[in-house]
Amino acid sequence: MLSEELKEKKKTLLGILKATAGCAVAFSSGVDSTFLLAAAKEALGDRVLAVTVKAAWVPDRELDEAVRFCEERGIEHVILTAEADAIPGFRENPPDRCYLCKRALFEKITAAAAERGFSVVAEGSNTDDDGDYRPGMRALGELGIASPLKTAGLSKQEIRALSREMALPTWKKPSAACLASRVPYGERITDEKLRMVGEAEEYLTSLGFDQVRVRVHEGGVARIEVAPERRKDLTDSALAANIYGRLRQIGFSYAAADLLGYRTGSLNESLERDDL
Repeated sequence: MLSEELKEKKKTLLGILKATAGCAVAFSSGVDSTFLLAAAKEALGDRVLAVTVKAAWVPDRELDEAVRFCEERGIEHVILTAEADAIPGFRENPPDRCYLCKRALFEKITAAAAERGFSVVAEGSNTDDDGDYRPGMRALGELGIASPLKTAGLSKQEIRALSREMALPTWKKPSAACLASRVPYGERITDEKLRMVGEAEEYLTSLGFDQVRVRVHEGGVARIEVAPERRKDLTDSALAANIYGRLRQIGFSYAAADLLGYRTGSLNESLERDDL
């Protein structure tokens, strides 16, 4: 049962959306953007446009889920294609790669929205997103992209609670991030690395690991992060051998389990060290 405070926050969000008179939502099919799109549909009816980007760093299942959600809800949906080589600096993977990527993608999203009569573009950042290194947020500010969930004061946990109340399929979906975030800063991003990471994570998900990341390091090393409470499962000798064998088939030379398990932005930890 929702608290009165949370009900009030949702009311605030709907008011923010209604004030736009119509908006385009950058839709990845993740927890936050799905909730935002559903709320926009509730507030604005048909005056909503979902815009999804298809790229090598976006898992295919995310695109499939986005298409299905919009079809089921009767939401106009535009799919844009992005290429890594068209984003200057992306493959070189500097610490501000996310800024370079978000700037390029939201320029495309804004243009596509404008062509269809939408002057407001919204995305799904929430209040929890202020706690990590996120250079992409600067691009959103520069382009005037709205962040209604953050403006309404909603956290990830509150978004999940509201999503559950609205019967959205994503209410307990694991947090996701683009596959490029699996490559350490300064190491070149290639389509092959993105493929390997995507296939490895799909395989681990098929084994029942819901929250998983496969970070790819020099020398073809796969560093596997799973939810902390699932780390012990990786010590099962038979399972470990199967995982190692499958990741070798995918293209990795070695596979290792991260001792701390999954945590948001673990590759940002290297930015805190002066000796790197």
